[in-house]
Amino acid sequence: MRRWARRQPYAQPPISHGSHPTTRYSVGVKAVIFLFLISLPAFADLDAALNALQNGDYSTALKEFTPLAKQGNASAEFHLGIMYHEGQGIPKDYKEARKWFRMAADQGEPSAQFNLGLMCHQGQGDVKDYKEAMWWFRLAADQGEPSAQFNLGVMYYEGQGVPQDYKEALHWYALAANQGNVSAQANLGVMYLKGQGVEQDLAQAQRWFRDGADRGDAHAQYGLGLLYSQGQGVNQDYNEAAHWFRLAADQGDPSAQYDLGVLYLKGLGVPQDYVQAYFWLHLAASTGDAESVGERDKVAKEMTGAQLAEAQRLAREWKPRSAGQ
Repeated sequence: MRRWARRQPYAQPPISHGSHPTTRYSVGVKAVIFLFLISLPAFADLDAALNALQNGDYSTALKEFTPLAKQGNASAEFHLGIMYHEGQGIPKDYKEARKWFRMAADQGEPSAQFNLGLMCHQGQGDVKDYKEAMWWFRLAADQGEPSAQFNLGVMYYEGQGVPQDYKEALHWYALAANQGNVSAQANLGVMYLKGQGVEQDLAQAQRWFRDGADRGDAHAQYGLGLLYSQGQGVNQDYNEAAHWFRLAADQGDPSAQYDLGVLYLKGLGVPQDYVQAYFWLHLAASTGDAESVGERDKVAKEMTGAQLAEAQRLAREWKPRSAGQ
């Protein structure tokens, strides 16, 4: 079994469409319309704009948001940034999106600060700038924005714009994880498993993997499967390992696909089945991973022509499932 081979330690959330900061989380951030703004009065024109945006009437939303944004309404500025970023009723324009996000961010709107940080991080509308991304993420994170806290953890983990610092990464992941951010929960599990920024603690690794896995995060599901397959912090249980690997593999996680293929090859926790072994190893090999290719090709030598044709058919017809399907 693998030990986080080829795994990226994080998943980057998309642009936020806004929501109450205590309920939003990533991977990815829920794309729900920002219907309330604490500390802003309700304006009829703003309500009309929000309703139009929610109903997909982009021309009306644009017509209503624009004068409000020009008057300095942070909610209108934020949503106008969303419309330019997504190309909703207008041509996609990252520079214009950044302008409106910046105006809302300067008024302290955390979702706008998060989005502006993400655009800086990804180089959308201007050159990539990790230091500026860090600045905006920090402002949003200090207001309790979990996606910003998560991204700060990523940047400290990777050393993007700051020296690599596992303790700081752990700190920000923990803040986001405690607000329900599943990506942060999975990454905390990795750090406790590896002893990064903290002493190795398999009980904590299991706790955080379980939290993320139960909410459908493929990375966390793979991590939990790995603990069961190796007997780390839990009794070794290949049935449980196969269960969690399958959930992650069904979502397209290549490491889980590889390990599930190995379980089928060896008959551990599942019946030995060369067709299923080849099928999952072939999906993992589609990423170009040499180890997956090698294992798949070894299995192929043990298969009949009919078995190989069936496995290849399954691979052609396979589509990833979303969490909960």
